[in-house]
This record gives sequence, structure tokens and C-alpha cells, in this order.
Amino acid sequence: MGAVLVNLLACGTALAVNDSVGGPKVNELNLQDPVTVIAADIQWLHWMMLAICLVIFLGVFSVMFYSIWAHRKSRGVKPATFHESIGVEIAWTVIPFIIVIGMALPATKTVVAMKDTTNADLTVKATGYQWKWGYDYLNGEGEGISFLSNLATPAEQIAGREPKGDNYLLEVDNPLVVPVNKKIRVITTANDVIHSWMVPAFGVKQDAIPGFVRDTWFRAEKTGEFRGQCAELCGKDHAYMPIVVKVVSQEDYTKWVGEQQAKMAALADDPNKVWTPDELVARGEKVYASNCVACHQANGKGVPGTFPALDGDAVVLGPKAGQIETELKGRPGTAMASFAHLSDVELAAVVTYIRHAWSNQGKGQDPVVQPQDIKAAR
Repeated sequence: MGAVLVNLLACGTALAVNDSVGGPKVNELNLQDPVTVIAADIQWLHWMMLAICLVIFLGVFSVMFYSIWAHRKSRGVKPATFHESIGVEIAWTVIPFIIVIGMALPATKTVVAMKDTTNADLTVKATGYQWKWGYDYLNGEGEGISFLSNLATPAEQIAGREPKGDNYLLEVDNPLVVPVNKKIRVITTANDVIHSWMVPAFGVKQDAIPGFVRDTWFRAEKTGEFRGQCAELCGKDHAYMPIVVKVVSQEDYTKWVGEQQAKMAALADDPNKVWTPDELVARGEKVYASNCVACHQANGKGVPGTFPALDGDAVVLGPKAGQIETELKGRPGTAMASFAHLSDVELAAVVTYIRHAWSNQGKGQDPVVQPQDIKAAR
């Protein structure tokens, strides 16, 4: 019996869930700890309005229950026969008006501040894709940096084969990096369907709508990692596109910018280069792992009823034009989105990889696709 209890306690310890760093806490009932002035104002407004509603609730129901008890028929109380009371009319008009104004003024002040995106130190465009975020640094230090931010939670955890981590579904491979105490303007848009960029600790939630540009801002007052999620139902993997913002010191941010610019220079692709099949397959395997494996699986078997198998697929084994068109335009009416945001080299590489992978090798037409083929089809 003692051994069983020890094992149960050990299992409980192993499966214990801790607070997410920069995200939600275990059994959290309040809003997340604010790290911006706007988030602090939102939290204050939340509690202020909740207190006002509680006072109104207690006042109204106290008067109602007292009236029911003190003026009940069994005590011989006779109902009043008056129909109007100027004092009551004035009271229930003026008092609610004062309450509404008292709530509206601070709320309006905060909303106006939330919409003031002028004089930003850094401007970043956040583009929603099914199901990832793309970040482009448009103005300020780091201008020109661009990358995709994908879910980093291991597939074994999602499938339940491994214990879930503290940041389950709230971790990414490439977080958005910004300096502390700087005004960051975030421009949001989307490539396919409506998404929403939300980081609770910043008090930020802005829809990302295809064909439209919206904006918001934040100024983080402390360093660390802060987590959010897409807050708009955007498809079957809606839960798998988290947001992680890493706030660092100005010195560390400058260092990060230098590192990113060096990486981009090293990885710069020449779209006019004629790539060898081996180069395309090696590059395409990485592109497939970052963009395709979640839906079509690592073995190319797809998800029955949702995503077709790429292993042995007629389009994959047919002329290259058909697969290129699918990658660039997606499949309307299905879950297959357009991947036109990838570069010509990335698309050529992933198409070539798919045509060489699994049992496809040596079976289809046009086994090699060059970047020039993608460029011509755009």
C-alpha cells in the first residue's frame, strides 16, 4: 500500500503544471500581470467597473428584498395609490447618468490612448497565415528583418505521447524581439482569413484582416517573454498559432539586430541561380518541415478527409505547373492555403523535395523545379 502511495505521489509531481512564463498562470482568475501602461489601465477599469456593478447589485436587491419583507401583505400593509413621484423620476435619471459618465470618462481616455500609434520608435508588420505569424520590421532599428514564427510545441506533446510542457501551445521557434521602454507600432494584416494578434500582458488585441491594414501599439516596461495567441477562429489549427514577444534591453536588441542581419545576408538566395537537384531537395526538406508537415505529415500521408496524401498524389506526379499553381493560389473551398508569401527559391525547393520524397522519386514528370519556374508562374 505504501509503495502505491509513493508511486501516485511521484506521478502527481511529474505531471504538475507550473505557471507559463509570460503567459497564463495555473488557476488564474485575474487578468495577466500588466507590463504596459495601457494594460494597467485596462486592469484598473476592469476592477473599477466590477466594483460599481457590485454596489449597484447590492443596493438594488437590498432595497427590493427589504421592500418585499417590510411591506408584505401578511403584516397588513396596504399598497400606496400614487402614480408619479418627481423625486423618484429625477433620482433614477440623474444617478445612472452620473454612474455612466463616471465609467465612460476613464474608459474613453484609455481607448483614445490605445489608438494613438504616432511617434513610434519601431514599426513591425504582423501578418497572419494559416497557421503562423510573419513579422516584417518596417521602420526603426532592424528595418528589413523578416521571418516567420511557427508553433514550437513538439508533435509528441500534441499527440499525447509525451507530458505537456509549461508553455504548451504557447511557444514558437522565432519570437518577435523588441527593445524595452520603446513604443512599438504593430501593423496587422492577413494572407488568407481573419486572424487576431493578442498579447494580454500588453493590453493589445487587434484583428488582422485580409486586404486591410490595422494598427496598434505597446511599450513594454520590463524585459522578458510574453505570450499570446490568435484570438480569432481561423480554421482547424487556430489553437496552434501562438504569439511570443521577447522584450530585451536596448543593448541586447542592437546585438540581436546585428545577428539577424548577418544571418539574412548569409541565407540570401539568388533567384536567378540554377540549383542542382540535391541543393533543392536539401533546402526543400527544411521548408517542408516548417510549413507543410503539420498538415501533410512527415511521411506525406496527409490527414484523411482534410489534407490529401502527397505520397503518390496525381498532381505531384503530374506536370509541375499544376503543383506550382496549387502552392501559389491554394485550393479555394479547402483547407489548402496559398503559400505565395514564400520566396521563389523556397517554393521551388519544396516542390522539388516533394517530387523526390517517399515513393514519388523517379515516378513523376518534371522532377526538378527551378526558381525561375516559380517566378514565371506568379
